[in-house]
This record gives sequence, C-alpha cells and structure tokens, in this order.
Amino acid sequence: MTRTVFCQKYQQELPGLEKPPFPGPAGQKLFETVSQQAWEEWQAHQTRLINEKHLNMMDMQARKYIQQQMQKFLSGEEYDQAEGYVPEEKK
Repeated sequence: MTRTVFCQKYQQELPGLEKPPFPGPAGQKLFETVSQQAWEEWQAHQTRLINEKHLNMMDMQARKYIQQQMQKFLSGEEYDQAEGYVPEEKK
C-alpha cells in the first residue's frame, strides 16, 4: 500500500516519498509534507537551475540559493526559472 501525505505544494493527498530525501530534521519534514510528484518535479527544476545558472554546488552561496528555491518551489511560492530553458514539445 502506498503511503500518502498532504502535499504542501499541491494542497491535496498524494503518494508520498518512500524515504526522507536526506538525513536530519529537514529531510524528515519533507518526507512528511511533500509528495513524490512534487519532489521529482523539484529535482528536475533544481537540475535546470544548476545547469542554466552555472552554479557550483561547492560554493556555499549557491547551496543557500538552491535551498531557498527548494523551499519556495515546494511551498507553492514564486520561484526562479532557468533562463534559456525551453521545454521539449509534447508529442
């Protein structure tokens, strides 16, 4: 049976993550409040931000920026888009 959570991004009950995405209290909170769908969408968006903005994840400022964007994305707030990204056309 699939575990469900009330997703903070989509404001509805959806299938949850199988395990916390990272250790500690922050990972546990995401596990309890973010759906699998929202997390997968965030991971794709995070990759676009890192690539299009040429972020170095060894840089603490870049990591802080990604953390802030993750919080905005998952809470349904306005978040930065990757400039230059053009989604593929659906066939």
